[in-house]
Amino acid sequence: MYTREKTKQVQVGGLTLGGGAPIRIQSMTNTKTEDYGATIGQIHALEKAGCEIIRVTVPDMESARALEKIKENISIPLVADIHFDYRLAIAAVEHGADKIRINPGNIGAEDRVRAVVETCKAHHVPIRVGVNAGSLRKDLVEKYHGSTVEALIESAEENVRLLEKFDFEDIVVSLKASDLNRCADAYLGFAERFPYPLHLGVTEAGTLFDGAVKSAMGLGIMLHSGIGDTIRVSLTDDPAEEVRTAKKILTFAGLRRFGVEFISCPTCGRTSIDLVKLAKQVQEALGDLELPMRVAVLGGAVNGPGEAREADLGIAGGHGEGLVFKKGKILYKVPEDQLLSALIKEARALEKEAKEKE
Repeated sequence: MYTREKTKQVQVGGLTLGGGAPIRIQSMTNTKTEDYGATIGQIHALEKAGCEIIRVTVPDMESARALEKIKENISIPLVADIHFDYRLAIAAVEHGADKIRINPGNIGAEDRVRAVVETCKAHHVPIRVGVNAGSLRKDLVEKYHGSTVEALIESAEENVRLLEKFDFEDIVVSLKASDLNRCADAYLGFAERFPYPLHLGVTEAGTLFDGAVKSAMGLGIMLHSGIGDTIRVSLTDDPAEEVRTAKKILTFAGLRRFGVEFISCPTCGRTSIDLVKLAKQVQEALGDLELPMRVAVLGGAVNGPGEAREADLGIAGGHGEGLVFKKGKILYKVPEDQLLSALIKEARALEKEAKEKE
């Protein structure tokens, strides 16, 4: 299988995808692209949240022309999403897109695909082959009696082979479905046969809570299997939530670290402090820290001290008092009502120390 370390490398703007490069986080704007002021504003907010590649829809020529202005005012790679009209793909590249997302089979005759490919070659712009279970060709759906794993893989293969026919290999591939098992199986099946970097995502995952859980499960299967070079969490919510969820998924998968990873134990009959309240207070107080660290908030006498010792910082409380830990060592004991302030103080000190070393 072509794992993320073995895939080809593709340049998207100033970033490298594949071949062991860091897994990049993507999102998509929901503004009207031709309203470049609103689009730039949303991209800036997404950049601040941690988005590393941004995609915008290009449904018409006005939107394609707006890419030039957008590109001038952002600092992350810009991807143009194209459906059907090959002329929009060409215009998007000519107006500054760092990558285009198309389904070559929907572009039309081969001469049109060739025209898109030649433009991408001239501007060193890669193409994402975007296969989606909801828009497979009718003949494939009929052949496989539905939008099956096999249909998704065959569609991706056909589109990849068409690009290769024109001597084009700066390709990224996605095989998205809203059913997470079908989605994961399609990606894994494709990765067995092709060396191209993969853009992972469970499409139409749902609203914030359901979509985050579904995406975490689907992406978790694929990431744990060793595939995936860039990801998007598709949520019916503020796109910034997509970015925050993606960061958590990569952090919990142990593939990248973003900000604070919070560890807190479930409450039980042995808990002798208001752990739910304390854990929420800690997350609210330290949620803005950019320094990657693991913070434990624990209330049990059985597991608490041991688990807190494995964190960069931690507190373990009970019976009116608690211990403060730092990198495996007990710092001191404080009354229960001082645990929060003590932890915040130590976290800010670690952040300051890290910044002074930069």
